[in-house]
Formats: sequence, structure tokens, C-alpha cells
Amino acid sequence: MLMNRYYSRTGDDGYTGVLGEGRLPKSHPRLEVIGTIDEASAALGLVRAVSQSPHTVELLLAIQRDLYTMMAEVAASPQNSPKFQIINADRVLWLEQQIDLLSTTIELPREFTVSGNSLTGAALDLARTIVRRAERRLAELLHQGEIENADLLCYINRLSSLCYVLGGTEDAAAGKGLTLAKK
Repeated sequence: MLMNRYYSRTGDDGYTGVLGEGRLPKSHPRLEVIGTIDEASAALGLVRAVSQSPHTVELLLAIQRDLYTMMAEVAASPQNSPKFQIINADRVLWLEQQIDLLSTTIELPREFTVSGNSLTGAALDLARTIVRRAERRLAELLHQGEIENADLLCYINRLSSLCYVLGGTEDAAAGKGLTLAKK
């Protein structure tokens, strides 16, 4: 009987490998970014699992795949990162087009809202907040010169906007309106 091991023991020293040569401490800001993007992808996976909309499911799967490539680029050593650079201005434009398309189907308030009107909408709001954290961490890496691809930051910024708009469309599809933060 063949058994797969799901552990390597190579990270037991508090370091992890990067794509290329070298190892980084697990507390390194690049690994924090990768972990936060992974959390965002998992949250979007939760949305896919509860969404009743085939369009939402398809859209989020494409985004999760983009996030996977983003994690690879961030995980790559500086010498190897160009090999993993898939997120570019075209992918950012694609996200903007998705937001614009969804925006034609719903009118969203220009005020703060609170989440929880539908399960899918609430899950999208949770995903949005995780994406925002990933954006802050990614901006730090970019400003410190750890990464060079500014399109990563643009993409993640647009993704938070998409989560907001998509949350509103999912609430509306569930027959729920948005609840304003102010009474």
C-alpha cells in the first residue's frame, strides 16, 4: 500500500523555501502576503460554495486561479519572479470590466453598509476585508522593493471593489437590500 506524506519536516526550523534559491523565515513579510492572499482565496472559495449564481461561481474560480499565480510570483526569488509574472495590466482591466458589468445590474449606496443580509453577501464582505488586508501587506512589499510588479497591487485593489459590488448583487439576488451603517 502506497502512502502519501503530507508533511516534509523541512519547515520545522522556522524557515521555508522560495521558488528559486534560498529560504526565508516564516515570519518574513513576503510569507505574510502569501498567507493573506491564501486566506482571501479560501474566503472566495466559501463564497463559491454557498453562491447560487453560476456566474459568481465561474468568476470567483477564475479569480482564485489568479490569486494562486499571484502567490507564486510573491514566493519567487527576485531572480525567478519574471517567470511567474502572470498578473498584468490586462488582468486588472479584466477585473474592472467585471466590476463595470456587475455595476449595471444594481445601484449601490455611497454610504457605509453593514453585512449580513444574505449568507453569500456576508461571505463576500468577509472576503473583501481579507483582500484589503492582503492589499496593505502587498503595498508594504512593493514600497520596500521586495516585489516589483505594481499590477499585483492594482489587481488586489480592484478585487476588493469587486467583492463589494458582487456582495450587493448577491444580496439583491437573495431578495435582500443593503443595510446602511447609519440609522
